[in-house]
Amino acid sequence: MPSADLQADCAQCFGLCCVALPFAASNDFAVNKDAGTPCTNLQADFRCGIHAQLRDKGFRGCTVFDCFGAGQRVSQVTFGGRDWRQHPDSARQMFAVFPVMRQLHEMLAYVTEALDRPECRPAHAGLRRASQDLESLTLSPAEVLAELDTEAVRQEVNALLQRAGELVRNAVPGKKKNHRGADLFGARLNKAKLRGASLRGACLIAADLSGADLRSADLIGADLRDADLSGADLTGAVFLTQAQLNAARGDARTRLPAPLVHPAHWQA
Repeated sequence: MPSADLQADCAQCFGLCCVALPFAASNDFAVNKDAGTPCTNLQADFRCGIHAQLRDKGFRGCTVFDCFGAGQRVSQVTFGGRDWRQHPDSARQMFAVFPVMRQLHEMLAYVTEALDRPECRPAHAGLRRASQDLESLTLSPAEVLAELDTEAVRQEVNALLQRAGELVRNAVPGKKKNHRGADLFGARLNKAKLRGASLRGACLIAADLSGADLRSADLIGADLRDADLSGADLTGAVFLTQAQLNAARGDARTRLPAPLVHPAHWQA
């Protein structure tokens, strides 16, 4: 699948993340919203009326969500461009399919990244098969997608991604730290030597990672909300997403792997 298809294109989506998903009033969202209910900020053209002010208006959670291109896939492919406003009979099924497609696209994004990394070459055959299988699933009819056992699919793909992460980490010389699934909430890890470390699924909320060496670290599923990445080096970090960076804090000195970019709020 072309990498462009794994990037959100809101112009081709029917505002599905603004309707299908629920959220609760918190530090991330200013109000409560039920699943299937349009956000009050959603406009008639399916665009967000406060997109440029989401953080200022109390909707920080929206700025750290990434559908990995699932929105336009459901809107334009699964439902053939028929939106839920003009075809309300399709709304419930469309909203049920969206989170399933989002999971498939997220897995595809990780698999695509692993296929692009030369360190993962020993795992490329299995990754290519997984990519083909996932792509086939994304083209399934809506009724099939709505009933898909995504947990079973994820277990198979995760085994491949774990091997890919290990191959990247093993390419780093010396002993590597293993913090997989660790609770590092608020941990003081400034200038920590975490090159090639496993931080898969680690809780790093509000952790101080300023100046840390995170080169070639495996960050799949790591929670980086409010983590301080100022001056940290994430060059070559594997399975790091833009959404994770958007949830963190950093500065101009933070080094990132391409094609990830410094979030706008880091400049503020």
